This record gives sequence, structure tokens and C-alpha cells, in this order.
Amino acid sequence: MNAPQDPPLLPRAERSGDGPPPCSAKGCRAPAVWVLAWNNPKLHTPERRKTWLACEEHREHLSSFLGVRGFLKDVVPFADWESAPADGETAGAGDGGDGGGRAGRGENGPSAADR
Repeated sequence: MNAPQDPPLLPRAERSGDGPPPCSAKGCRAPAVWVLAWNNPKLHTPERRKTWLACEEHREHLSSFLGVRGFLKDVVPFADWESAPADGETAGAGDGGDGGGRAGRGENGPSAADR
């Protein structure tokens, strides 16, 4: 059986301008429309959420990559994720380690330990 290939991901992207950050798929500069909230149960506590961002074109591919590994926890429209209150956030939820856990703060793509 062939193992699924890693999805092509960008290194962390800094948010520029007032629009949404770019999709996490490698080479894609389209604005993020979806937030894929996930965690690796071997590395993260159950309540922790890491985030990848996806445009319409890459949502299914990135979701499938996380889902086949049992990592995908939620897929939320970017606008809803950004407007949600920060009360329930878990410290360290994003790759940035800033405790923000919200998309658009440098969480694009996994660190080496998350793959």
C-alpha cells in the first residue's frame, strides 16, 4: 500500500495588508477562505488546536491529508474563525506559540514535529 504523500505546504507566511492571509498549500497565494483546525494526538493535548488555512481549491486536499491521519478536528469559514471571541482559546494553539491560536497570525503550515 502506498503511503499518502505529504501535501505541498508553504513555510509560515506573514500576514500582509488587511485581507486574509494566503492559503497554506505550496505555491498558492490565493486568500484563505477556510480554517482547518487540527491536532496531532501524539503531540498535543486534546483541546489544543493548530491551524492550516485553505482557499476553495485546496480545502479538500488539505482536509483529506489531515483527516486520513485522524488530525482534522474542524473546518470553519475564515470569517467566522476571525470573528469568534478569543475566550475559549488554548494557549499555544498556533505554530506561532503566541497563545493566539487564530488564523492569520503566522500559523500557515506545520512545523517539522507536526508532520
